[in-house]
Amino acid sequence: QVQLVESGGGLVQAGGSLRLSCAASGRTFDIYAMAWFRQAPGKEREFGAGITRNDGSTYYADSVKGRFTISRDNAKNTVYLQMNSLKPEDTAVYYCAASALDGTRTARYDYWGQGTLVTVSS
Repeated sequence: QVQLVESGGGLVQAGGSLRLSCAASGRTFDIYAMAWFRQAPGKEREFGAGITRNDGSTYYADSVKGRFTISRDNAKNTVYLQMNSLKPEDTAVYYCAASALDGTRTARYDYWGQGTLVTVSS
């Protein structure tokens, strides 16, 4: 069992940056693959960025590639999402998730945070 708590969301102008954090507690953090998903109003939850548990390799959705960076600090039990060049279409609730296996499907992830709202104004 692992508990996840996101922070760092807020209101930012288009072109700006935000860094989200996800603090984990419970079972050993480094056994989990981690990911960030997002859900815009009226839309399904979608994958944004993931980081493997073994070698820290990262992978991204095409919509955020080149603008967002996921990283993890296993000593701090924390995963981050650095978001640059934000666009109004990035507006969503952002969720941190943990899984025993890597992947982009929501069904693969066993543990979820409560989400943090990111609003990008034009």
